[in-house]
Amino acid sequence: MKMRLLYAVPVFLLLFLNSCTSDSPEETPVLEAENVITIEQDLLNIVNQHRLTLNTNALEFSNIAYKYANIHTDYMIAKGSISHDNFSSRATNINSEVEVEMVAENVAKDYQSAIEAFQGWYTSSSHRKTMEGDFTHTGISVKKDNSGNFYFTQLFYKQ
Repeated sequence: MKMRLLYAVPVFLLLFLNSCTSDSPEETPVLEAENVITIEQDLLNIVNQHRLTLNTNALEFSNIAYKYANIHTDYMIAKGSISHDNFSSRATNINSEVEVEMVAENVAKDYQSAIEAFQGWYTSSSHRKTMEGDFTHTGISVKKDNSGNFYFTQLFYKQ
């Protein structure tokens, strides 16, 4: 009887442990919010109009910059706050798709229009310096979170 019990215990443990699953937790996916294209276009026009008043070139729209601006805007929405987290990765990724001399970005949250976002960046010397900088291309992502808050990412690069 003891022999049967000795064999039964390991078999029982083996069956019990195999029935318990311990899947590794998956990373929470960053959901893609919908772009607010009218604000994106308006903001690009406002920034370019401002640059032209300074006798600086207008920025060309870049699908590459737009792609990485969208990814970062989704990241900020998932995080619930604005940031420049992982900027060096964005710059490296852009440079891997198109050879660039330099990359910069502006981010913002909670402005309700393109002009408000522009004014917020304009009144900040570091953001204004970026907007007025020696860049050739840009991509602007504007998205709204589930609470109605707008998030903005503008990436700039010089080719």
